[in-house]
Amino acid sequence: MRICLIYDCLFPHTVGGAERWYRNLALRLRAEGHDVTYLTLRQWGAEGPDLPGVAVVAAGPRMALYSGPGQRRILPPLVFGLGVLWHLLRQGRRYDVVHTASFPYFSVLAAAAARPLGRFRLVVDWHELWTREYWREYLGRAGEVGWAVQRLCMSVPQRAFCFARLTAERLSAGGVEATVLEGEYAGPLTPAPPRPSDGTVVFAGRHIPEKRAPAVVAAAAAAGVPAIVFGDGPERAKVLAEIARTGAAVEAPGFVPAGEVEAALSRALCMLLPSRREGYGLVVVEAAAAGVPSIVVRGPDNAAVELVEDGVNGFVAPSASPQDLAAAIVRVQAAGPALRESTRAWFAANARRLSLDASLDVVAAAYRV
Repeated sequence: MRICLIYDCLFPHTVGGAERWYRNLALRLRAEGHDVTYLTLRQWGAEGPDLPGVAVVAAGPRMALYSGPGQRRILPPLVFGLGVLWHLLRQGRRYDVVHTASFPYFSVLAAAAARPLGRFRLVVDWHELWTREYWREYLGRAGEVGWAVQRLCMSVPQRAFCFARLTAERLSAGGVEATVLEGEYAGPLTPAPPRPSDGTVVFAGRHIPEKRAPAVVAAAAAAGVPAIVFGDGPERAKVLAEIARTGAAVEAPGFVPAGEVEAALSRALCMLLPSRREGYGLVVVEAAAAGVPSIVVRGPDNAAVELVEDGVNGFVAPSASPQDLAAAIVRVQAAGPALRESTRAWFAANARRLSLDASLDVVAAAYRV
């Protein structure tokens, strides 16, 4: 089949769960013999994009996606949407399936506008679905426009997928029935025995307000444990300032090779993800595969809590306050090696369900319907 994947980011030039999903999806489809095009914003330099066997097409120039405070800028989605529309108006008949992320939303609207001419099937992944209240908090008055555009995308006829029950319930309330893809984990499904803990708390992710990376520093200081805060982003300066303020034994090395993150995570006391908003929480599964428990924070927009069975593969903290997070860290310390063993057992029992291959099987079957 001829398949066009659409997302404005491309792994490893930007790093996140959605980027990994579309890279893995592209490589899987190519390995099965499909003709795959990946439509994105330009993020690479002279070295070119790293996606073997896949035609990577730039639908727009290199652009900064985030503003200073960590909010997504409005201009790049507009530019990308126009680029997607132009490409599909010219090339749409080449594709049997156009598969796009719901966000940034203008790519969905562009695909819907070009579909009568291209006659392709439209598949949409909903990695998240924001409430009206969250839109207002995120963009102020302009959040009403974001909410309206999101609703418009939901009205487009589509084959919808999402990655959490939270998102599926919100889509259903808005009139969109979506299939939940529970798996994004691409590693081995048979876990090795967990390594002994070195007592370090690990965070890995973008330094944006929703991830609350500075909270890791305050929590480590309150619990009296060392920590490593991997990643970079608009809030990195706050992370460094919090390290200086607390004097905590926290390293913030920025973005590092994936192998370095994996090695640190495999030795960690726990993985701490204090996010207020997660559409999935892949790092929870990656930690569990190494027998490392996770700490997440309960919240109305945090689907990562669906991946943590309290007391079995980690703990769900009631808030991201230093006291609540430190208390959860102390609970991990008190549970000792038994929690690492139960985390490993949890992963072994759920590995197939949470695997990337399980989700890709569902997607590939949907293409053929």
